[in-house]
Amino acid sequence: MMDFLKAAEHLPRLADRDIEPTYKRLRWQIFFGIFFGYAGFYLVRLNFNLAMPYLVDQGFSRGDLGFALSGVSIAYGLSKFIMGSVSDRSNARVFLSIGLIMSAGVSLILGLVPWATSSIAVMFVVLFLNGWFQGMGWPPCGRLMVHWWSHKERGRIVSVWNVAHNVGGGLIGPLFLVGLAWFHDWHAAFYVPAAAAVGVAVFAFLMLRDAPQSEGLPPVEEYKNDYPEGYSEKYEKEFTTREIFVQHILNNKLLWWIAVANIFVYLIRYGVLDWAPTYLKEAKHFSVDQSSWAYFFYEWAGIPGTILCGWISDRFFQGRRGIVGILFMTLVAVAVAVYWLNPPGNPVVDIAALVCIGFLIYGPVMLIGLHALELVPKKAAGTAAGFTGMFGYLGGSVAANALVGYTVDWFGWNGGFILLLVGCGLSILCMLPTLKHDNQASMQRAVYRAAQSAGPNAES
Repeated sequence: MMDFLKAAEHLPRLADRDIEPTYKRLRWQIFFGIFFGYAGFYLVRLNFNLAMPYLVDQGFSRGDLGFALSGVSIAYGLSKFIMGSVSDRSNARVFLSIGLIMSAGVSLILGLVPWATSSIAVMFVVLFLNGWFQGMGWPPCGRLMVHWWSHKERGRIVSVWNVAHNVGGGLIGPLFLVGLAWFHDWHAAFYVPAAAAVGVAVFAFLMLRDAPQSEGLPPVEEYKNDYPEGYSEKYEKEFTTREIFVQHILNNKLLWWIAVANIFVYLIRYGVLDWAPTYLKEAKHFSVDQSSWAYFFYEWAGIPGTILCGWISDRFFQGRRGIVGILFMTLVAVAVAVYWLNPPGNPVVDIAALVCIGFLIYGPVMLIGLHALELVPKKAAGTAAGFTGMFGYLGGSVAANALVGYTVDWFGWNGGFILLLVGCGLSILCMLPTLKHDNQASMQRAVYRAAQSAGPNAES
């Protein structure tokens, strides 16, 4: 199995005249592959959220369902870190496609096999398996982005790619409504998106390639004449697992800070998203159709919000990610308060607040992932992304699933929203230590670009 997954071998270098057209073609091809491939993972990640109101009607408590749902987050956090390390030494094309097909298979089981939703324990185990396979999505995408796009262009590429999860997550609601209309069965929330995800996995396998050297191309730093400070041949060397963990992850203090911040960012992201169908039904008296479309709008609002966040951080803050993250999280707190305090009977305000939260929250999610990629050599990118993701999911998402659920059971929705607002404040506090580093890095980049401006620049 590992021989099948291992990173592709380097091919003899192409002739100089073939490098430019091949790079251009493959970069577009790979971008479409990772964009739609990662969107496919979200088709089969959050389906359980839409099924929870029906499971509550069957007698399951919100807290117990939140515990079952936490199986996804626990497994995903562990898998994103562990499988991220594996992905750094694997063929990203094969790695991503296998993970998506396996995740879709688990979703089919949830939808088609009655015992899969028969008890909290069974649901936890099945959702845990799904979360593990979900962890095979982000790391290979991160690996491909740092191998095919250079530092000076990576910010906009990552911000555009990052909206893939909004595309995939937003389509769950409409797909559920289509399945409900066709089959008159709420289990369609699982098997209809799963069927679509299998097709996406095949598409991703056909589109993706591994590192440029596996196609006979030079490293992207050479192609774009964009070398990071201290660049040498060691950047193209595959690290051992020990080198990745000891040298580039565990001793990286700033990586730890943004990983802890990610806990609270994910608490807000999933605390709002996972409970939106249930909260809107119980507290705001939304219908199933209204809740499904509100879910859709929340996810898709993140598309312009994420792109705007990445553009602002580059255009107005010279790549200083921390200050932009703090700004966005402050506005998130305001939108969460409006979403909570708006009285029932004003659905337009509820949806507008939900759209604002979706618009704002995915920017900090993207910035933390991008920052993790930039804090380590590219051969350790998958592990760094997995490290911050592990904190986000094991801490923030699990809290959003189980802690929010039990808090609502004990203290009502008011208690749940107080928990979310505290999370907003703590995320901001954890981002503060990054400000000094961001300022220093921005000055270093400015000096580097000034030094390079006299030299030739490759065109994309």
